[in-house]
Order: sequence, then C-alpha cells, then structure tokens
Amino acid sequence: RIFTYARPYIFAVAMVLLTIVATSLLGLIPPLIYQSLIDVVLPSGDMMRLNLLAIGLFAVPLLTGLLGVVQRHYGARAGEGIIYDLRSEMYQHLQRMSMRFFTNTRSGEIISRFNSDVVGAQNAITGTIPDIVTNVVTLVSTLAVMIAIEWRLTILSVIVLPLFLLPARRVARIFRSIRRTAMDLNADMSNQISETLSVNGALLVKTFGRDAAELGRFQSVAANVRDIGIRRAQVGQLFFMGMGLAGAIGTALIYWYGGSLVISGAMSAGTIVAFAAYLTRLYGPISALTNVQVDFVTSLVSFE
Repeated sequence: RIFTYARPYIFAVAMVLLTIVATSLLGLIPPLIYQSLIDVVLPSGDMMRLNLLAIGLFAVPLLTGLLGVVQRHYGARAGEGIIYDLRSEMYQHLQRMSMRFFTNTRSGEIISRFNSDVVGAQNAITGTIPDIVTNVVTLVSTLAVMIAIEWRLTILSVIVLPLFLLPARRVARIFRSIRRTAMDLNADMSNQISETLSVNGALLVKTFGRDAAELGRFQSVAANVRDIGIRRAQVGQLFFMGMGLAGAIGTALIYWYGGSLVISGAMSAGTIVAFAAYLTRLYGPISALTNVQVDFVTSLVSFE
C-alpha cells in the first residue's frame, strides 16, 4: 500500500537512492586519507602526496554537498507530490461520504488527518525508506573496508551489536502507543479550536458567557498534548542514551585492543586512526537502523 503512492515518482526516488549510494561510498575515503597521511606522508616528507591528500580532503565534502543538493531536489519532488496525492485522494473520498458521517465526525479531527497524518504517511516513503537504504549501504561498505584493514578489530567492533538491537522492539511498541495517543489528542485540540474559534462558535461562547469554561476545557486538552510530548521526549532520550553508551563501549574496546597492537608493533598508528574514524560510520548506521523500526512503526500509525 505504501509503495503504490511512490510509484508515480519512481524516477525521483531512484535518483535519491543513487545519490545516497554515491554519498555513502565517498564517505569511505577520508579515513584512508588520514591513514596515508600518518603512516606514509609524514614519515617520508612527501610534499607532492601531501598536496594530493589535501585536495582529496576538500574534494570529498564538495562532491558530497553537490550530491546532497541533487538528493534534496528529487526528495522534495517525490515528497511533496505524495502529500498532494494523499490529500487529493482523501478529499475526494470524503466528498463521497454520507451526511451521517459528517454529523458523527468532528471537523477538527478531519483537519488533523489532513495536516498531521498525511505528512506522517509521506515520511514513511521519503524519510524512513531512504534512511534504510543509506544506512545499509554505509554499514556494508564500512564493514568491508574495516575487515580489509584489520579483521580482529572488526570482530571486536560488532560484539556490542546486541546492545543496539535488544531495546529496539520494546521502544517501538512504546512509541507506537505514544504516537497514536498524541495524534488523538491533537485531533481533540484541533476540534475545539475549530468549534470555538469559528464565527458561529465564538458567537455561541460569548452569548452564553462560556469564555472561562471553554478556556478551562482548552487548557485541559492542551495540557494532555504537552504531557504526551514530554513523555515522547523522555523515552526518546533514554533510547538514544542507550545507543550512545553501546557505541562508547565498542569505541573503548577498539582503542584498548588497537592501542595494545600499536604498542607491540603489530599495527601502525595510522591504521587505528582510520579504524576509529570508521567506527563512527559503523555505529551511526547501526543506531539508525535500530531506530528505523521505531520510525516505521510510528509512520504506520498515520496510515492506519
């Protein structure tokens, strides 16, 4: 069902995926440059090679930035087009509904579906799915280079993977519940705003002197929206703190074991510097892929 909405924009989506792959592969180059700089250029004093490495360190972010512009352009074309299609289809569907539907459904809830749910559903296509591709390509390519550099350190790097994966399923369930509650509460708030701040609504409130009562009712609903937002932030912060701690454990193990290899002469200093740089590219995608389950589950709430 999700991919049917992306089908008319398949060229734009394909361009986004191609730029993602190219950007991920370009990101593999800087750590190799650092390794060459420390192990080869500085000991030998090779100025020509130093100049080439400096040009490379400038060219990589330049090309990455240009690819980012292309990716953003096609991503926006696909994303905004999908939002347009969803809203048009929803509007057409609502026009076919009976009057009974409109008498039983609050207008604020319909408005909330147009404004919030449509964007949430679109994020599943132009946000979550490209993120999956980005992180899978980055993870696989990084692991391949790390194994080629030093397989023992690579094994040590992936030992901490269970620490990333175990909390994800429970957090996904919690976020799904929070997301659904938050969307219902936002619909309640939108409904009260549309009821009491329209011309007819404002006239009724003033005629019957219900200003204070309506203010109290609105503050109660807004407080619920505030509280669920705080809850979402707390759960998210604890989740990302756990991801950060897992990455820190892996990094500490790499520096400890890699440092011992450098001291014993089994590995060069440039290799451990390059390896440490690749660790960021390894643990970042692992954290993101772990979080994808959470993102996708919350996006599906919008489709529901």
